[in-house]
Order: sequence, then structure tokens, then C-alpha cells
Amino acid sequence: MHELVDDLKKALEQQRPFVYCRLVATRGSTPQKPGAAMLVYAGGEQSGTLGGGCVEAEVKRRALEMQGSRRADVLRFDLDHDYGWDDGLICGGRMEVLVDDVSSESARGYYRCLAELEIGGAGFTEAIVVDADRSGLPAAGAVLFDERNAPAARRGEWSDAQVARVQEALRPLEDRPGPYLWEGVSFLPIAQRCPLLIVGGGHVGAAVAELASRLEFEIWVADDRAEYASAERFPTARRRIIGDFDETLPELELSSSTYALIVTRGHRHDQTALYHLLDRPLRYLGMIGSRRKIRLIFERLREEGCSPERLARVYAPLGVAIGSRTVAEIAVSICAELVAHRNLLGAIPGRETPNTVIPS
Repeated sequence: MHELVDDLKKALEQQRPFVYCRLVATRGSTPQKPGAAMLVYAGGEQSGTLGGGCVEAEVKRRALEMQGSRRADVLRFDLDHDYGWDDGLICGGRMEVLVDDVSSESARGYYRCLAELEIGGAGFTEAIVVDADRSGLPAAGAVLFDERNAPAARRGEWSDAQVARVQEALRPLEDRPGPYLWEGVSFLPIAQRCPLLIVGGGHVGAAVAELASRLEFEIWVADDRAEYASAERFPTARRRIIGDFDETLPELELSSSTYALIVTRGHRHDQTALYHLLDRPLRYLGMIGSRRKIRLIFERLREEGCSPERLARVYAPLGVAIGSRTVAEIAVSICAELVAHRNLLGAIPGRETPNTVIPS
């Protein structure tokens, strides 16, 4: 959804006719999982994908047939000889896809709200009715709930009591739930997009930013050199903080949802950054470097009065152990750790505790 939102917003602003197609439920082996989305335009063009192959082609055909109908429907595809043979998917999988013609003002209003929630980054949940008989709810109806689980928009004829019943089944977004089904309703949560503060705009910082932005982190970069925090070097950065670390880092507004990486060009800058970030309310704080370098920095900070307990919460050395050597491999190892920490609620494969350098 994140990669499609710019096209969705543009189509709405231009009032360009399109059909919104979203994979809402699956069973067994399928080329994509719930949440995948595709826009099909009147001329046959498309944005996004449902995984390609026969199913996507059939969804696109049906979408073109529905252009201008102002209807929504949930289509079911069993990956058998009809829809799986050409793609090697004959494994009993099932896909259910919402196909919604966005030509009425009410439909455009609903998807404008969806785009605004996605761009806002605070998180939301879309609830879509896949089985009207079982649920007793509007067929192919949908409701958007904001980050507080409050109703934000609805698609279809819903009563307040029906919306309230669906609302009771919502799972907290802070638990980062995956897609789930409840009594014929598919819930598609979009968790909060966490800010990622990268302190240091060198090669590693730039490589991490490029990959982490595609992993739906909101990129912030801080460096004391303007050319190392430029828009050309960090095109996906939402914020660029330029100046001496002693001055800029204490002034930053950080929250318990913020991830922070220290990847500066030297020990002294790493130590300065860690000193200013150590007691901030961060969700994750990591620092790159050898075990010897980290041990030395920790010793100096303890001498300056920093808490050993706080230092023990620092993820250092940084990254999942994959034997990385090149800058690109280091970025992969770091981003793997960030994704694991975010999606597994703090658990990281191969790491029993955040800090592998035991403070003395």
C-alpha cells in the first residue's frame, strides 16, 4: 500500500477513473499476501500488482468490466487448473480480492481518507467484508479506523451499530498485527511508520537510508557537514539535521517510536552522539563498530557518569550477524535487525540481549 499511495492520490486529484483492487484474504500458498493492491485505469493501464499471472490478469479483466458501475465486489480465486496452472501454483491456495469502482464522490472520499491516513504515517486499519452472509454486514463494504481505532471513513451502507461491532474486533496497532480474519471480515492493519534517525551521512548511513525507506521507515539524517546530509545524497529523507552534534541532537524531538543509528565517521563523533541519545525515550538505539571500539566508548561514558543499565540497552555491535563485508551487506544486516526489532516486538534472531559488550 505504501508504494501505491502516490499513484492513488494523483488519480484522485486528477479525478481519473480507476478501479481499486486489493487482496483481502488468502489461504494456502499464494503469490502475494493480504494487503497487496493494484489500480486499474480505464485505458487498461495499472499501478501496483497482486502478484502477476493468471489471477492478476483475470482481476484486471473484471475491473475493466466494472469501470463506471459504482459497484464493489469480492472475487474468489482457487489456485487450481483454472488459475494456477500457468504460474505453477496448483497447491490448493485461495485468493479473495476486493474490486471497487472508484467513480462516485462517496468512493473518492473514502479513498482520499485512505491516502491521507497512509501519508500521515500514524497507522490505521482497513476492515473489508469478504463474507456478507456470515458477518451480516454490507457486501464488499469497508471501514477505515485511524491509529486510535476510531472510525475515519466507511464504504457502503453501514449502520453505526455495525461499525461498532467491527470496531470491537480490532487489535491494537502497537502490537503490529498482521492481516487477520474475523467472522467474515478481513482486517488489514497498516502499522505506524517509525522514524529512523541516522546519525552520520557517510557510505553506511546513505546505504541504510536507501533500503530502510523501502522498508517503510521514515528517514531522518543528521550530520555536521551539509554535503553529507543533502537532498541529493538522501533523497528519501523526511528530515535533514545539519550542525554540530552537541548542538543539534539535544534539541531533537524524539519519541518512544523513534529508531536511532549511530554510524558517524569516527570514535569521537560516535561517543558524542551516544552521550546525547542515551537517555532519550527511543524505541531502539544502535551503534556501529568493533567490539573493542564499543568497549572503549562505553568505558569513557561510564566515567562521565552514564548509567551502565542504559548502556546495556544499546544494540552494539550493530546488525544481524550475516558475515557482511561490503557497505551494501552491512546495510542489509542493519536493516534486518531494524525490521526484526520492529516486527517481532523487540526480538532479534541470534541476539539474546541488545548489547553484546558487557559493561564492567
